[in-house]
Amino acid sequence: MLMRTDPFRALDRLAAQALDTTGTWSRPAAMPMDAWRHGDEFVVEFDLPGIDPDAVELSLERRTLTVKVERRPTQAEADDVEWVASERPYGVCSRQLMLGDGMDTDRIRASYEAGVLRVRIPVAEAAKPRTIAVDSGHSADRTQITA
Repeated sequence: MLMRTDPFRALDRLAAQALDTTGTWSRPAAMPMDAWRHGDEFVVEFDLPGIDPDAVELSLERRTLTVKVERRPTQAEADDVEWVASERPYGVCSRQLMLGDGMDTDRIRASYEAGVLRVRIPVAEAAKPRTIAVDSGHSADRTQITA
């Protein structure tokens, strides 16, 4: 029910690590995620360490769920600052997921805790398995089939 929109995301992530690139609004950096189904919902978690919860943009357009964040340096640029190490990535990260027709996009929930954004996407009632009664022509002979 969940489809990744960019099949080359892993290659982009490797190239970004090798080239030490940071994201911009026009070309966002990769954002790691895990996704799984648990019962009647899909759960997607995004690693967003050091991101202020107010900087998280979560939007849905048609069936495309977009997560976009910007990580800015906490230390203001100043003439008297002498950097000893600067290894933490800054810039824009983005991820898009294509949601299938069987997802209930009206009931998506999101929470953010300890640098992890968790998005819960319920399966629509119409897409859940159900039992259908099959009539054999005799009212006493009914058979149940799970669909």
